[in-house]
Amino acid sequence: MNTQCSLCPMLKKDILSTLYCFFGVACILFYATPVSAKDYDYINISNPFLEKTPVAVTDFKAFNGHTVEIKDGKTAKQILKDALNFIGYLKTMNPVAFLSNPSESGIQLGQINFRDWTGIGAELLITGGIIETQGKVKLKLRLFDTFNTKLLVGKVYSGPRSQIRKMIHLFCSEISYKLTGKWGIFNSKIAFVSTVKGNKEIFTCDFDGQNINQITSHKTISLSPSWSYDRKWLAYVSYARGNPKIFIKNLKEKRGAIANYKGMNISPDWMPGQYKLAATLSFSGDQEIYLLTIKGEIIKRITKSWGIDVSPKFSPDGKKIAFTSKRTGSPQIFTKDIESGRVQRLTFNGANNTSPAWSPDGKKIAYVGIEKNDIDIFIMNIGSGKTVQLTMNNGDNEDPSWSPDGSMLAFTSTREGGIPRVFVMNASGSDQRRLLRLSGKQAQPDWSISKDTDN
Repeated sequence: MNTQCSLCPMLKKDILSTLYCFFGVACILFYATPVSAKDYDYINISNPFLEKTPVAVTDFKAFNGHTVEIKDGKTAKQILKDALNFIGYLKTMNPVAFLSNPSESGIQLGQINFRDWTGIGAELLITGGIIETQGKVKLKLRLFDTFNTKLLVGKVYSGPRSQIRKMIHLFCSEISYKLTGKWGIFNSKIAFVSTVKGNKEIFTCDFDGQNINQITSHKTISLSPSWSYDRKWLAYVSYARGNPKIFIKNLKEKRGAIANYKGMNISPDWMPGQYKLAATLSFSGDQEIYLLTIKGEIIKRITKSWGIDVSPKFSPDGKKIAFTSKRTGSPQIFTKDIESGRVQRLTFNGANNTSPAWSPDGKKIAYVGIEKNDIDIFIMNIGSGKTVQLTMNNGDNEDPSWSPDGSMLAFTSTREGGIPRVFVMNASGSDQRRLLRLSGKQAQPDWSISKDTDN
């Protein structure tokens, strides 16, 4: 696909630094108001009492009126609505309430009667148009602030019809950046474990559970997938060669390495911004956490205590790890500064607390608390120590993993008939729903970062 950009001078430097393309999708910025994303920070996605903002998504205007245009326009609109409804801070409105139809009257700024939209409570409006020529499409997409009668985002994407979904998700990323200052989840992936004929294999999918792809075929037990910072590598644990080993796999070049030390090699986690991993090894006789190279070679030992230390998770800056330790008797969550060696205990309430997961802003840790046979997910504010329980009275809930913007969590739950499945929820604990519709059992989701490019 080809790309062109035309920018007003006041925005050129700022916008060029944030424009990006992926999957070969090209974009054209055809209009923008001279306002930075921070000036339009409408939505604080970390607000636990956040109410969803109503957005009207209109029919796409078929510029040539071709049957294919009309069909693809309907497809694009549905993909857009599904993506916006998936996140926790927007809700698309019922079109029955719409008082006008931009697909007929016009989708540009001067053609919109904003009173028709503020009158029905739409705070945001999205219009779209589509042009189809010889198997290729051009999508014209606009996001408006209805109360201030302003265009917030205007983009044109062009490419093969097969990439409509990718074009729409790129536009959704632009919406997220304009409204929240973050690119959101729309170009992220989730790795997870699923059973295949009685075996456990590693799979990946898009943020919304679509485009499922099987990564491993070891025909045994594979567990604990972990994405590298650039999404080029997956580390995971497999029993394919006897005792549990850590496989370090390049997803495109089909190369990698294996961390194979005596005893157990488990719970890998990639260091942010580097090709290094933390992992638990037991060759010394006790389960301790080590820092490894991308080849599985030991760089240094991170923990040393009489109790087992497992499940390391790096802080977003890579300077600390959170981990589970039995050094005080029962499993509890600790953090350790890798440089200074300072250790801090975080959890004190509950008999067992495990599986820490650091939020992308470094301010919170999600973890699993076990009390009286109830297994649930909690979030702790590291600064204040305050905890909030997100799941309760609904099966066993484990394996929390943050979305790249910190607005959501993926997790494992047995709430449907006792069978483990992957679910998602908002970071406040609201909107808990099943992500995948697969047979068998699914568990241990790991949410990747969002990528700017497909490389």
